Amino acid sequence: MAILQHQTQNNHFQIFRLPQSKYVDAVRWMPPFSAFDKFVVLSFFDSDSSSCTIEIHSLDNSPNIQPILSPLSSFATTSRTSSLKTSQDLIAFSTFSGSLNFISPDYRSGDVSLNSSISVQELGFHVGSISCIDVLGSECVSVGEDGRVNVVNFGGSKVDYRRLFDGNGLVSYTAAKWASPTEFATGGLGFSLQWWDQRRKPGEPALQFKGNWPQKCTSGLVHSIDIHPSRKHTCLAGGSSGTVFAWDLRWPQQPIVLSGIGSDEGQAHLISESEVWEVQFDSHSQSNITTMPSSKLLPVMMCSEDGILSVIEQGAEPMELLAEPCAINSFDIGKQNHSDIICSLEWESLAILSRS
Repeated sequence: MAILQHQTQNNHFQIFRLPQSKYVDAVRWMPPFSAFDKFVVLSFFDSDSSSCTIEIHSLDNSPNIQPILSPLSSFATTSRTSSLKTSQDLIAFSTFSGSLNFISPDYRSGDVSLNSSISVQELGFHVGSISCIDVLGSECVSVGEDGRVNVVNFGGSKVDYRRLFDGNGLVSYTAAKWASPTEFATGGLGFSLQWWDQRRKPGEPALQFKGNWPQKCTSGLVHSIDIHPSRKHTCLAGGSSGTVFAWDLRWPQQPIVLSGIGSDEGQAHLISESEVWEVQFDSHSQSNITTMPSSKLLPVMMCSEDGILSVIEQGAEPMELLAEPCAINSFDIGKQNHSDIICSLEWESLAILSRS
């Protein structure tokens, strides 16, 4: 295992790389049940056996020692994972075969087991793969390239879903994120974003963002969306050609571009020229900012196909955390300890960053 310590702009962090024997499709922190627990949920694909699993591991990453990742339980799946989400007592994942699954980890025995699961596999739920899911409470929103937007209720021992919209293949959706129990955002082709409000406009978007993008941006895709709970009027998006931008619902057709081909020199930076696979508001960087006007974007973390993990702050130089020789497919910031970051690397490896 390689250990690297790096000093940049008074921000000290350690990077630990953990080689894996299988391809890591996605990675998420599992919220801990105590201050001493750290759990990681991994979606694996074994190319030798063509098998797919969801696994939960414990992580010991005490300061200044090599992290130890220990497998606790495994759940076999029928297809590779297209989207993975976790909450306090739930693991939700969708697959490229079009199924949606919910697993409740069992902590009662002192260990963790992944035995209890419910799923949606009905014919017509989605045609083809599910692009993205997001979970809030006992509801899950799912979107696909088939143009279908579904809201699934998984409270109790069975699941029910209602279809909010069916684009019949004329539109496609590639990302989704809840903003409140009745509102969520979706994204798709042409860097388009949609705001859904089930109270005001059930069955169709309440607002749509298309923006005045250059002609070469019309084929760009949104791969990831994040919404900060304290500023739900701002929707963060990452997608093709290194593009990271925000959509403020108060000014619906004026994107705030942080990176990418729509950026203006002097106002934004081109951090990556490839696909941005994931974006999240960076809670650790926010905690180091004492005052920030509501008109300014909170710091953002992104990962890309060309191996970049970076923190972007509006009007400042980006802070590069990782520059890998392979794609960084996903990352997650610690739910309790925001200084912890875990990333899945394309070359069958994980990277764990600890910031001070």
